[in-house]
Formats: sequence, structure tokens, C-alpha cells
Amino acid sequence: MTAPVLRRFRGGDVGRLLLAWVGGTLTLVVVDWVLHDLEFTAWWTPAVAAAVIGLVGLVLQPLLVAVAARVGWVAVIALAVVGQAVVVAVALAVVPGIVVESWWAPLIAAWLAALVGSLLAWLSTAGTDEGFAVALARRGRRSRQHGDGPDEDGLLVVQLDGVAYPVLTWALAAGNMPTLERWLREGSHTLHEWRPTTPCTTPASQLGILHGSAERVPAFRWYDRELGRVLTANHPADAAVIEQRAQGPGLLADGGVSVSNLFSGGADRTAMVMSRLRSGRGTTITREAVAWFAVRPDGLARSLFRTLAEVVRERTQSARQAHRDVLPRVKRDWTFAFLRAGSNGMVRDLSTAVVAQEMLRGTPILYVDYVDYDEVAHHAGVFRREALAALEALDGVLATLETVTTHCRRRYRIAVVSDHGQSQGATFLQVHGATLADLVAELTAGSVEAVQASNEDYARLRALAEEMAGAGAGSGTARRAAERMDRRTGSSAADPDAPAREADGASDLIVLASGNLGLVNARSDQRLVLQEIDERWPRLIPGLVNHPAIGCVIAMTVDEGPVAIGSDGIHALRTGKVIGDVDPLAAYGEGARERIHPASERPEAPDLYVVSACDPATGTVHAFEELVGSHGGLGGWQDRAVLLAPAELAPPPDDLLGADAIHRVLRGWRDELV
Repeated sequence: MTAPVLRRFRGGDVGRLLLAWVGGTLTLVVVDWVLHDLEFTAWWTPAVAAAVIGLVGLVLQPLLVAVAARVGWVAVIALAVVGQAVVVAVALAVVPGIVVESWWAPLIAAWLAALVGSLLAWLSTAGTDEGFAVALARRGRRSRQHGDGPDEDGLLVVQLDGVAYPVLTWALAAGNMPTLERWLREGSHTLHEWRPTTPCTTPASQLGILHGSAERVPAFRWYDRELGRVLTANHPADAAVIEQRAQGPGLLADGGVSVSNLFSGGADRTAMVMSRLRSGRGTTITREAVAWFAVRPDGLARSLFRTLAEVVRERTQSARQAHRDVLPRVKRDWTFAFLRAGSNGMVRDLSTAVVAQEMLRGTPILYVDYVDYDEVAHHAGVFRREALAALEALDGVLATLETVTTHCRRRYRIAVVSDHGQSQGATFLQVHGATLADLVAELTAGSVEAVQASNEDYARLRALAEEMAGAGAGSGTARRAAERMDRRTGSSAADPDAPAREADGASDLIVLASGNLGLVNARSDQRLVLQEIDERWPRLIPGLVNHPAIGCVIAMTVDEGPVAIGSDGIHALRTGKVIGDVDPLAAYGEGARERIHPASERPEAPDLYVVSACDPATGTVHAFEELVGSHGGLGGWQDRAVLLAPAELAPPPDDLLGADAIHRVLRGWRDELV
């Protein structure tokens, strides 16, 4: 893999050029007011002179990045001031409408304008992906001064959350992912598709990838009969429970590092990992990265500007969807705008900084999750322009990490994996006019407790706030911020008494949602079978399977085991036998039984799985949450995931079914390398 520093002109350069032009114009106006021996005879003259200076600065910007990679930003500022002073002097001489009455006036003007212009160039250049990569790489050169380091190779696994295989191939063909396209073209990597089993969610897939099995994870959130309460995977206390139940040492045991994940993978050191937030383990490396980040313009300033720009971008994109009446769509409010900005700006850069820091230290294996595409696609759509733009930005992250690898003591191989895909469609509420919980309550004439609102957007910011809530200044503020997020999302981690109160609930049924996968549970310590459900609520299953927005319901039977029930047929999942005119799984594509059967057999499965209807021609599904892009059940692209494999390592098998298969591949690569 090659990692060029110089780059082509990009859209972001327009903003940096505008910044330099405005700053230069204001500086020249101040110079005109302060120096009596220098006069601009026309109002437009300072703007023209500043434009000349800015254009030259834009041409020099890639060269400044290249020089900074070798000598550092302090030297770049000094060099730029000297060089730009000459440029300013020439501009003052050639631009009409400037009266100079002494030899020293243009010299002072040149130095003042050059100083301001250089500082603006420093901030704007440091704000590019290349500038960020340069800053990280320079840390690598300093780290090599402390020793030769190990000779073994290392493995970096980058999870691009929620990216479906068809979406990635589309983005590659459109030229939106130049880094990945170059890797494939040069032969350093090979592209593969793998199929997650149900539930197609991050907790199930990531637990399977990192720990080798996801047998006890039936959804993103579910009623746990053993604990008598709802478990939600992105709540710290619940994530700790889920990980404790996992078998095996974990992919990252014995020296690995887990960054911005739900689970640790057995790593001794973690950063922004949900299952470890209350354990006090792994927080130091996050605070080290934040400290380095805060003192550098190519860290803090970059992320602040990017975060603010992301808010503006989100509000503009949301308004554009509404103006064009793009359907399907969901409401995107200011809260989501700031959450998206924090996750896709500050948290993304911090995760990259932590990964780079650990690579430069020689950590043998790392696993990091970037949720940018997943969050945008949930609210905008899986192949809408803003989702594809988020994917392109992640390609830039991969380019940054590639640059860092060239400065590490280890030779790192980079593998890219997605945990699931996403499917698109109008929500169940939009189609039906009521929620799944409302429908269940109507059919049972009973009391229903519902947990159907998605709160995934809070997870990464909540993790960062908790990580920063250690000892020292500002820890109290960070802790209060984390607790406010807990209260906003309903996390039991904020209140140790919450599980007991949940267990005392008076509702007859609990209805939960994980994308287009619904879960219906009675408050019981044992799973109800189909006959018991029919006896208690005779209208429930017929009412569900005959609803036009529901494709099938899965229940356990005494004789046949789990069965998928549709309006015109029943599919016995153990044997594959279909009774009736229509196979209820036919609309979900080939292999649907193999993907849903394992989850339906497990003791943790709900009394009823409810899967929304799917249009086999378009892959459209209907989420039981208010998300236009969703995953969790069957249908569309949600169970089509990505694996980008380093070509030098053992090739993965052709048939990759389930996250445990990816775990075995990555485990084999780790053993091969380290």
C-alpha cells in the first residue's frame, strides 16, 4: 500500500480559500488604517490583493503539508511567513489602486499580512486529513527514538458500521472510496461478502466477531428472563453483563486494544468501550489522546470546525429532503444534528488518534468501530447522498491510518469489516399509523410496555463522557454529562435500582424493537410455546400475520420446534418443511431459514419474533423504530456485510455465514502474524 501525502484539489479547499481571503482582506484593511504611508484608493483593492495572496497560498498548501511531514509545523510557519512576505510585496506592487509613499510601508504590510495568512494556512492545512495524518505520523518518529521495537507484524481491524456489501461496491464503482479502490486495484486486498445471522445488529455481530459467539444475544434489546428486566446492548451496565456471558478469551486477549466498541474482545486496555466504562479499565489511553488532541490546532481546532460544519451539513440535508419531499424519510431534529456532529466529528478523530497512538506503541492487534455511515443511513437512507458522503469520509480515515502505518515499528495489515448492512423503507408507524406495541395492545386487550425508540446516537458520546470522568479537573462535569445521557436514554446504568423496578412492572406483555425485528414477551421466567400464546391471547398471532406490514411471526411449538407463521403458510425451521400455499420466508431471499433458525432455537429468544413485510423486488422493509434505514431482522441488504482481506494473509472461505466465522478468520490472521 502506498500513502501519498500530496493530494488533489477537493471541495473543502474552497472553504479554506474563502477563510484565507476574508482574513487577508481584513488584515489589509487594518494595515491601511494603521500605516499612513500605505493607502488603498479603491474599496475593492484589499479584496483583490488578498485574493492574489490566497490563491498562492492554496497552491502552496500541499507543499506545506509535505514539508511539515519532515520538519514540523513550527518550521512551516517560519518558512511560510518569509515566503508569503515576498508574495504580499509583489501583490502590493502589481495590484492597481495601491499608493506606497515609503519603502518600509509595504514591508510591514507584507509581514503583517503574511503572519495572519500563515496562521490561517496552518489552521486550515492542519484541518485536512493529510495534516491530521502528518501530525500522527510525527508522533511515530518520536516514538521510534525510544527503541527499535518488535519485528513481528501487527493487525488493525477497522469496522465500518452498517455498510452493506452492495452499498460498498456501488461506492467503489462511483469513485467515492479512492483509498479502498486503490487497495483493490493494486492487489493488496481482496473483497468478500459475508452473511450475518439474525439478529443483524451490532451487539450480536460484534460479540461474535470479538468473542466467537453471540448465542445469548437475541436482538439489540430484549427481555432477559434470568434478570427479569430489559437488556440494552449500548448501556454500559448491560454491555458488561452481555460480555461476561461470552465464552472464550476473545480476539484481543494477550496484548490487543479495543477502541470505540460495545465489547472489549478480551483486551486488557480499552478506549471508549461500553462494557468497560464502569470498570475503570482502559480510560487512561483515551485521556492521553484527548490531552494531545487539545493542545494542537490539527487536533482540537480541526474537530471543532468539523463538528460545527457537520451540524450545518445535517440541518441543510434534512431541510433539502423535506423541501424535495424525499420519501421515505423520518424527522431529523437539532438533537440528532448535534449527536451526529459529535460522533462523526470529535469521536471519529479521537478514535483515530487513539488507534494511531497504539499502533505507534507497537500494539499487536487493534479493533476499532466507526459508526458514521450507520448513524446517517438510519435517518437519511442507505444510499442517499449524505450517507454516501459519510462513507467517503471514512475512506479518508482509512487513508490516514494507512499513512500512520508507514511510521510504525510493526508492519501492520489493515482489514476492513462491517458488522451488518441496512435495509430501507417507510417505518411501521408511517405505514400502519400506529406502533407495533399499539397493535399488540389492541389484539390482546391487555397492558403493554413498549421500548421501541432508538437511542444508538447517544452511545459514542456517552462513552467519551464516561471515559473522561476519571480523576482530575473536569471529571465531575464529564460524569454529570454521562449521567444526563443515561437518563435521556433510559439506561439502567445510571440508577442501580432500575432493574428491580422494571421487574415489578404490571404490564402483561413487553414489546421491543430492533429495526424491522419485533420482540413480544410475556413477563415469565420461561418461554411460552405457540399453544400457550393462543390460549392466552387467541387474536394475537392471527392479527399479526394478517397485517399487511408484517411478513411472518416466529414462535416455538412442542412438536415441530420453532416455526415461521405467515398469512398463508407455515415454515418449520428445523426441517425446512412448508405447510400451506405460500412459504412465509420466501420474500426474504435464499438462505433466510439458515439465518433466522439459530436465533429462534435459543432460550433467550422472545415468545414471538415479529418480522416486518419485505418487498422482494426492492428489498423494502418497515422498521418498528422510527428509522428509514434499519437492520435487525430479515429482508433487503441488512444481512449482507463486508470483509476486505489483506491479500498476503490466508484467504477467507467462500461461504462466510455468521459472525463466528469472521472471528475464526481474524483469529487465524492474528496467529499468522503475531
